[in-house]
Amino acid sequence: MDVEQAAQRWRATWERAWPAKDVEAIVALYADEAEYRALVHRQPELGPAGVRSYLRRMFLEEDQITCRFGEPIVASDRAAVEWWATWVEDGDDLTMAGATLLRFGTTGLVVDHRDYWNQTDTITPPFPGW
Repeated sequence: MDVEQAAQRWRATWERAWPAKDVEAIVALYADEAEYRALVHRQPELGPAGVRSYLRRMFLEEDQITCRFGEPIVASDRAAVEWWATWVEDGDDLTMAGATLLRFGTTGLVVDHRDYWNQTDTITPPFPGW
């Protein structure tokens, strides 16, 4: 398994599929045993079914999504990917900037997903040099 290739696939899929609200394209990145933590202080969503359920709930609330992803930083079976996203939620503007820490299994699918992010209640473009 090539972790660099798996991380690039994850990045490219999320960058395309998030604005399109393509749940199944994203779900296909996750292994059956995956733990998905969008909020690290909550119990994880488990496996593709958990990821699917979480994304469906979130995508119902998000409109006019734009997102950018940085180049993955890869070490061993892990990758870190910085991202910046804006959308409208319940009529309110929102910007989130964060990073996702990933661990890949032997098949190249994600087995551990952890998001860390900051949020502001405006549409804010990335800072120069982001």
